Amino acid sequence: MNKQSKLNVNSPEARAIANHIHPYTNPELIKNDGPHIITSGEGIYVTDSNNKSFIEGMSGLWCTSFGYNENELIDAAITQLRKLPFYHSFTGKTVDPAIDLAEKLISIAPESDLDKVFFCNSGSEANDTAVKMIWYYFASKGMPQKRKIIGRRRGYHGVTVVAASLTGLPYAQDGFGIPLDFAKHTLSPHFFADSLEGESESNFVERLMSELESLIEKEGSDTIGAMFAEPVMGAGGVIVPPKGYFDALQKLLKKHDILLVADEVICGFGRTGNMWGSQTFDIKPDILTCAKALSSSYLPISAVMASSEIVEGVEKQAAKLGIFGHGYTYSASPVPAAVALRTLELMEERKIIDHVKKMEPIFAERVKALGGYSSVGHVRSVGLIGAMEFVCEPGTRKKFDPGLKFSVKASKAIQEEGVILRSLPHDTIGFCPPLIIEEKQIHEMFDKIEKAMPLIDKMAIELNN
Repeated sequence: MNKQSKLNVNSPEARAIANHIHPYTNPELIKNDGPHIITSGEGIYVTDSNNKSFIEGMSGLWCTSFGYNENELIDAAITQLRKLPFYHSFTGKTVDPAIDLAEKLISIAPESDLDKVFFCNSGSEANDTAVKMIWYYFASKGMPQKRKIIGRRRGYHGVTVVAASLTGLPYAQDGFGIPLDFAKHTLSPHFFADSLEGESESNFVERLMSELESLIEKEGSDTIGAMFAEPVMGAGGVIVPPKGYFDALQKLLKKHDILLVADEVICGFGRTGNMWGSQTFDIKPDILTCAKALSSSYLPISAVMASSEIVEGVEKQAAKLGIFGHGYTYSASPVPAAVALRTLELMEERKIIDHVKKMEPIFAERVKALGGYSSVGHVRSVGLIGAMEFVCEPGTRKKFDPGLKFSVKASKAIQEEGVILRSLPHDTIGFCPPLIIEEKQIHEMFDKIEKAMPLIDKMAIELNN
């Protein structure tokens, strides 16, 4: 008998089982265990339907940077709702909040000549839009064959058909008949997991570049338009690139006339200790996509920022065709734009970047301490994002059988102690608390995590035997 049949048919849990298709969820587990219903939030904490409080250690989905009850953002939404709740941006129309937000984004952009903005609703839509802009751009230059796009294994760029094709994680592709054939994938820069025995970081980077160049030569640089890369690969396991990686990558792409798209959906707006992950790792992208913390995820909004050269090409192609035949009903919708603008203003007013820099060493020290547990093979962090990666034998890189879902079990043990985290591929657990977290709360979060670690180590020993 599954849990659904044990519940009152009118309970929220039973209704959610009956009427929801849950994203990124095993339907059988929901039927057996029921959903976890979150009912309220305050600061870095959320409360569930059983009135139990949790630290939201993942900022929801890497996104709620200002926590769960920021009245300034709520007021911005209410004010704009009363003034103009909706208008579109088709046929040359626009709204004041979109104009102001675009100007603000351009003013804080990394030094890459990013001087025009297109608004979407999600990271997936932003990355789809970037691909279409790339295709328009090369068509305008008489090179319509430059349609192939390179992603990286373990990379995550969204779940629409195009974005999921660029994503390098099987769970986003299996069963859907993707990736489509325009998408090509190269190695991930995960030194701990993917380096060869005795290989140095610099030699690892050289090997990655050699593999990428071989891929470019095999496909033909005249057929490849761009490469997408997250500064820190979030959903793939919080993979921090090795030293020199992006410097070598940018030189190689420039050599072959291949554009670089920085996917800043997770890294943007302070997460890595700078406004952009591109600034943290000295990336100068031709196109930048962003979402999530743009509005602290209080309302859906995302953006594509492109260089003047690319914008000119897109506009030239659009003029030739008589229209830029792309857009969304809610592109630059006034309420999300107003909330996003207020989010960026609050970041400056409250010196959020400075706060992240101040909290970074405290956060890093607590992440580092988790490496002392026998089940943890590697830890890593930058800014206020980090991860611990489990191994089945201490001091090795050996992994548990994927069917055991060890990191899922570990995250459940941690949740029992009052911290919501997320299991990531390859038995990894990520940490991504709201940027407003204070020193005392960092210690509270990791104290609770460490309280679960002896049980997690015990589980690892039992499963290994």
